[in-house]
Amino acid sequence: MSTRPEVSLAQRKRQLVSDELTEAALQLLAAKGFDAVTIDEIASAAGVSKRTFFRYFASKEDVVVQFLTDMGADIHRELAARPAGERPSLALRSALSGPLAACADHSDRALRVVQLILRTPALHARFLERQGRWREGLAAELARRPDLGPGPGPELYPELAAGMALTAFNTVLHHWSDSDGTADPGALTEQAFAVIAPALDGTGRQT
Repeated sequence: MSTRPEVSLAQRKRQLVSDELTEAALQLLAAKGFDAVTIDEIASAAGVSKRTFFRYFASKEDVVVQFLTDMGADIHRELAARPAGERPSLALRSALSGPLAACADHSDRALRVVQLILRTPALHARFLERQGRWREGLAAELARRPDLGPGPGPELYPELAAGMALTAFNTVLHHWSDSDGTADPGALTEQAFAVIAPALDGTGRQT
């Protein structure tokens, strides 16, 4: 018998509207630029009223913030689901691979969204702010994992490891964005984690 809470019809409908507004907003903002898009345009593209938009989001920026919040929650869930005993570098790489794989799977659309966030100062600032919360969540999850071993600086390791993994994630995004999507996100991810894996899986930790 499933222990997952049932989702009501109203909740499913609300999520559907939120998803449609998010998709419409991201695509319009990416295509036209953050300042050029109005909330009326976003609501119209999603097939809802402006009043409905404001039931879900306070501003255009809030749409992007919620998108980043959801991405962080997905990454945290993926790390929590990784098997016990797995090397930290592999667990973190796998947890972060979802958004990076989406870049490859939806290259043109994802590239526009990534470039929107990285190249719009206000959105980039919110992206980095959100990542501070991602880091806290990832560090807390790492601290609970039994595979870290007694290595040096155990009280510092979770935050440092989460920070290194997110730095690798950001580096991949920037390189992929700067290449205008011609670079392979998967290959970039492999290269980035090859650099930091020795520190993540260093002496005194289980491998």
